[in-house]
Amino acid sequence: MSKSIKLLAAVGLFAILAACGQKQTNEEFVVIDPEPISHEPVHTGKYK
Repeated sequence: MSKSIKLLAAVGLFAILAACGQKQTNEEFVVIDPEPISHEPVHTGKYK
């Protein structure tokens, strides 16, 4: 094989290893329970 083909194969192999070897970043998800927008009306009597 010629030197250029070997060099191209080596560079390609290095690029593949560099892409696969990167650390996976873990994303943190924070779940917040939303507060109710309004409260249900409370029965206080017939005509209050």
